[in-house]
Amino acid sequence: MSAFLPKLKQLEHAASIVYETMAPTPQYAWPLLKAHLGAEIWVKHENHTPTGAFKIRGGLAYFHDLAKHKDRPLGVISATRGNHGQSVGYAARRYGMSATVVVPHGNSVEKNAAMRALGVGLVEHGADFQAARERALWIAQQRGLHMVPSFHPLLVQGVASYSLELLRAVPDLT
Repeated sequence: MSAFLPKLKQLEHAASIVYETMAPTPQYAWPLLKAHLGAEIWVKHENHTPTGAFKIRGGLAYFHDLAKHKDRPLGVISATRGNHGQSVGYAARRYGMSATVVVPHGNSVEKNAAMRALGVGLVEHGADFQAARERALWIAQQRGLHMVPSFHPLLVQGVASYSLELLRAVPDLT
């Protein structure tokens, strides 16, 4: 499993990419949590990102790398049920690419609206994530779009940049 864990230099690089777009998010030790649980509890407020979720960090790292390729795609596609799609939409717009996201029927109305607000072309297909993913792969092939995976080392590195912030802000965290 440790082969999949990002190295410090990778986290620092991912963080530098994230900081081109957004500031580090705050973290607080909340006194009421401490009183209730009998321990100091730190909360990292990823709800302070432009999309309200930590996933945006991974999208920024992934798309930064994607935009550097000489065969840079004009459009991307992915499948999700929410936050990943917002990350794809936000990062695609940041790097000048169109984004399509496939979600299953019955997906969260709020998540769908958030993706559309970011300029995502939303496609509803299937009863679950797997059906949506299979449709996204088919559309990618038909339209020549780059398929953004749900899991990729660059997505992990970007998302993990929040842990770097937390551990640097609270160095004696145990």
